[in-house]
Amino acid sequence: MKPETGTGKYERLLERCQSLPAVPTAVAHPCEESALAGAVEAGHKGLIEPILVGPAAKIQEIASKARIDLGRAQIVDAPHSHAAAAKAVELVRQGKAELLMKGSLHTDELLGAVVARETGLRTGRRVSHVFIMDVPTYHKVLIVTDAAINIAPSLEDKVDICQNAIDLAVSLGVAQPKVAILAAVETVTSKMPATLDAAALCKMAERKQINGGLLDGPLAFDNAISKEAAKIKGIRSEVAGDPDILLAPDLEAGNILAKLLSFLANADSAGLVLGAKVPVILTSRADSVRSRIASCAVAMLAAHARRQPAGKGD
Repeated sequence: MKPETGTGKYERLLERCQSLPAVPTAVAHPCEESALAGAVEAGHKGLIEPILVGPAAKIQEIASKARIDLGRAQIVDAPHSHAAAAKAVELVRQGKAELLMKGSLHTDELLGAVVARETGLRTGRRVSHVFIMDVPTYHKVLIVTDAAINIAPSLEDKVDICQNAIDLAVSLGVAQPKVAILAAVETVTSKMPATLDAAALCKMAERKQINGGLLDGPLAFDNAISKEAAKIKGIRSEVAGDPDILLAPDLEAGNILAKLLSFLANADSAGLVLGAKVPVILTSRADSVRSRIASCAVAMLAAHARRQPAGKGD
């Protein structure tokens, strides 16, 4: 199968959104041009209904200077970034927003409000991050997790990280997501704890402690991504060569992998935080407009999946 072009994958994602209504989204502290423009553009494309939370005068000033048409976007005044994060989370708790989006504040500041015990958006799941990647040389969208939140996840943490990613992939239309659990080797050895975790995760999936996906591991990256490499190693696997999800052994490995795909393989990426009561759209000033829109599109699909009675929820 020839790899699908990046444009094809991206356009197909947006096509899935066209028939769906925009989702109310609390945008925390969009007080920088690219952050404000990204949220407003996603609103213009019908993906989200942005609720801009931050210093009202500053938001309007930035919009005026950058000639950003705020249209009918609602502005909720908050004096500074910390207050904006708290207020945006409060809007979600009140049911006025179904998504949360990072503006120009620090990620830690926003996530601190998300995981606050009394006022946050905690669930029974551990919060985790996913990169949804459009890799030009790969034949479908690829999810990489966790590359931004859980530094050295335990086996129990990986169960939630895996389940969060599976549920997202299902909301994107994948009937049974294939999960490649990465390590440096494909054999199980006590000298490499990641291989033990991989083996345990596969057994836990068999016992329905992880649901909805097809897991295999440990798999080295070449065996995970290439059927030929797996065949040479004598690995028989429905996942090898066709994963939807790459589960990294730790944050450093996941972060390096995601950035390698971005900078050496020219992959576009969308970033989400999962495991809270609603998906959290994470963007950075370095993100392209394409990546920002893709992040909103993925989050929109996840939000609509949560509305379905049969959908996966936390």
